[in-house]
Amino acid sequence: MRVLPPAGRLILGDVCSPVWAAESLQAELEQCGIDADVNDGYGLAVVSVWTGLTVWSNGLTFWWRTGSWDSRRGRPVYTWHAAAEPERAARRVAFRYAELRKTHPLSDLLTEVHDAAPV
Repeated sequence: MRVLPPAGRLILGDVCSPVWAAESLQAELEQCGIDADVNDGYGLAVVSVWTGLTVWSNGLTFWWRTGSWDSRRGRPVYTWHAAAEPERAARRVAFRYAELRKTHPLSDLLTEVHDAAPV
């Protein structure tokens, strides 16, 4: 599903505003049953998905940590995907999300709060 850009958003070919790209990814993640938040500032947008899974966008690409560590460089390994393909990026992020849910599940208290009916 391709989300139409909100009015006033910049789109030039395969480059779009970081916020629009992040909101497109958020909508695709929602189709996968994954809740996420979008925040922006300083020319970038961030999609907060889960503990250890933050997806950044500059409007051209998305990038996030893979969970691997580059011991030679002493830093985490990142992967990326073109922002022009939020559907495919969402599928890749969903795989990482599933891995993290296994290793970092919600605590019992947070699960109870998350599953509670709104007041």
